[in-house]
Amino acid sequence: MVRVRECAAAVVTVLALGGTGGCIAQGQDAGKSVLAKAMAGDADPDWEVATVKASDPSGMGRQHIHLQGRHVLLADTTVEEFLLLGYGVQKSQLVGEPEWVKTTRWNVDGVSNMDSQPSWKQLQGMIQKILAERFGLELHHEQRELPVFALTVAKGGPKMIANTSDPNGWLQQQNGGTDGRHVESLKNTSMADLALILQFHVDRPVVDQTGLKGRYDFKLQWTVDDGDAQTAEPDAPPGLFTAIQEQIGLKLERVKAPADALVIDKVEKPGAN
Repeated sequence: MVRVRECAAAVVTVLALGGTGGCIAQGQDAGKSVLAKAMAGDADPDWEVATVKASDPSGMGRQHIHLQGRHVLLADTTVEEFLLLGYGVQKSQLVGEPEWVKTTRWNVDGVSNMDSQPSWKQLQGMIQKILAERFGLELHHEQRELPVFALTVAKGGPKMIANTSDPNGWLQQQNGGTDGRHVESLKNTSMADLALILQFHVDRPVVDQTGLKGRYDFKLQWTVDDGDAQTAEPDAPPGLFTAIQEQIGLKLERVKAPADALVIDKVEKPGAN
């Protein structure tokens, strides 16, 4: 299960594969938490400096991300996980990976070349850059027929509030949950944004086929079906597929459709820092 966590004023989404993840922005005033300065929306940050080292194989092996302003730590992460995070894809969309890409874990620790905290999309760009610069990644995109979830409009139409603020503004995301319940509160959300968010909660790519071009505000909550999630609440929300249809007037359908595949042409283990 991929967990999604949001933090800080800039609405930075942090994804953790197989772990709890983390996102901490600490101030210097007696250890009090403060909101990090958000990076400009049109900024394209790179790494000012970064170290890349193999993780201790005797460690926990639980991938997580830590952001503190311009400091970025990507810990215990395989190259496969970097690809899933950096390109927002599922494993079924990766082609031509050598085996070590799936098993060897790495720590990337560095700072961006800007004095503010990146958004999720900007962090994705930084992950793509470190893959190219330090792992020698070369890839190309192909459209392939894959099992996907098609995101479509349900009978009766969408049940979301149209957002009339800046159409080029940032997605605003708050999420979390306990006792098997997950909640997503989203503002200024495009259907492409929603498809990417949902993709981290299902096991195949999500393709936007809604035809909806605007941005929307809505809240989505569901009971997580991960085998051991338990809730004693009598008013527990339904599972994800039912929740999407009942709460926001959309639906996920299992189909085969063209989806983006990342074909790995070259990737190599990094040398010494």
